[in-house]
Amino acid sequence: MQYTNPIVKGFYPDPSICRVNEDYYIVTSSFGYYPGVPIFHSKDLVNWKKIGYCLSRESQLPLFQSHEFPKRLVGKTGIYAPTLRYHNGRFYMVTTNQAHYRNFVVWAEKPEGPWSEPLVLEWGGIDPSLLFDDDGKVYISGTSAGHGEPEGIYQAEIDLETGKLVSARKLIWEGTGGPYPEGPHLYRIGNLYYLVIAEGGTEYGHMVTVARSNHPYGPFECCPHNPVLSHRNTNLPVQATGHADLVQAHDGSWWAVCLGVRPTGYPYHHNLGRETFLVPVMWSEDGWPVFGDQGRIHLAMEAPSFFHGYVEMPVRRDRYDFDSGTLGNEWNSIRNSMEGICSLKDRPGWLALYGTEFGLDDLEAKAFVGRRQQDLICRVTTLMDFSPMKEGEEAGLTAFMNENSHYDIAVTGTNGKRLVMFRRRIGSLWKIEREDEIVSDSIILSIRADETDYRFTYTLPGGEEIEIGKGGIFYLSTEVAGGYTGVYFGMYATGNGKDFQYPAYFDYFDYQID
Repeated sequence: MQYTNPIVKGFYPDPSICRVNEDYYIVTSSFGYYPGVPIFHSKDLVNWKKIGYCLSRESQLPLFQSHEFPKRLVGKTGIYAPTLRYHNGRFYMVTTNQAHYRNFVVWAEKPEGPWSEPLVLEWGGIDPSLLFDDDGKVYISGTSAGHGEPEGIYQAEIDLETGKLVSARKLIWEGTGGPYPEGPHLYRIGNLYYLVIAEGGTEYGHMVTVARSNHPYGPFECCPHNPVLSHRNTNLPVQATGHADLVQAHDGSWWAVCLGVRPTGYPYHHNLGRETFLVPVMWSEDGWPVFGDQGRIHLAMEAPSFFHGYVEMPVRRDRYDFDSGTLGNEWNSIRNSMEGICSLKDRPGWLALYGTEFGLDDLEAKAFVGRRQQDLICRVTTLMDFSPMKEGEEAGLTAFMNENSHYDIAVTGTNGKRLVMFRRRIGSLWKIEREDEIVSDSIILSIRADETDYRFTYTLPGGEEIEIGKGGIFYLSTEVAGGYTGVYFGMYATGNGKDFQYPAYFDYFDYQID
């Protein structure tokens, strides 16, 4: 039986995996979105369900901007490359918060939480990982911290009760010569220590390389088959494969999760972000891991022996009616703005968004609630009830890559008129492409995506659907917009310099695979 890659679609990069008996868990990067570090559960490595977040309180994940830290786009700040491990009945998640330049660890007795407050670690660089060795020692691995340190993978013994190092920080491997050696994971397999890292940058030259040693500090022997995973210089439908984490399944087989992208067009560009892929791992006679099909991943591959089929057929439609008292796990805000800017109680069955002075272009927290685009061809629709009371008040629906790259359909008040508009923001350029005057408070807004364009439409009560504009996906791709995230479909509100007087209400949100 075969499974289909990616196993977790959309912007879910830098996956890390651990097994507890016959249960499997994955965490991924979340950058400037909140809550942070989504965690997934599976029984078969193929069917995955998001069960929560490791960082769901602002005290765990401060993403605010201040004079101490430079302002960054949402796709370049926040959480980089978490690692998930399980030891003696406790889950540990270690990661980097680039918003405040610190590495930290949190822990929980159950994967769905509650997770502890962060313990800040005496450790620089990014991409920290942990190994709980058989002798009770705990090793932390990571990248160069800069400040004159050569590039490479660094390691030390650490005390997770205090966050302090108990041995000197040591450079253990410089990789094979590819740029940006990062994403290290150290494993003890038998009597050997295997070091798996990423090289080449998280782009089209991305790759996985391996070394091994008799000692956790080396010297490390370079695998003669490196890179053990890379799609560089190929025309395969999956590209930029790398940043892998190994796991031995309960049936004795070996697997890895890694990131990759599904680009379109020529030259290649991708807008869904880096996604999570599953790859089988075999072992050569001389004890080296062989990833996938001789270092290649396919969209369809032979499944684990304990995979008995998909739990559900691929969902064609996700409907959110906002009838419960809390938002589901699909939803995120930008930075720490979920509380106070949205309510599910003001009007039962509706999501209320209270616009602040900050809009989609601003690098501060804003009134935004969105979910990832996970499919190249899809459509999102929402029914909004909004009456702008002040000049410049605005609310609507956005295809959002970052603060410099987004397309918006919104209702706004201008010169005493109520307008529905379509706007494109591309880098330093922005333009309102079209404005139509309307009189109704109620309006259906929709975005339809395909492999080339986003198309924006609106429908007034009793009226026909009207297309108001479109924008190419190329300009919302990582290759153009930059950063490390993917496109979100979001509901938003802003006073464009002033706080809202009354909220914008959203009755439902449909995500449909066309």
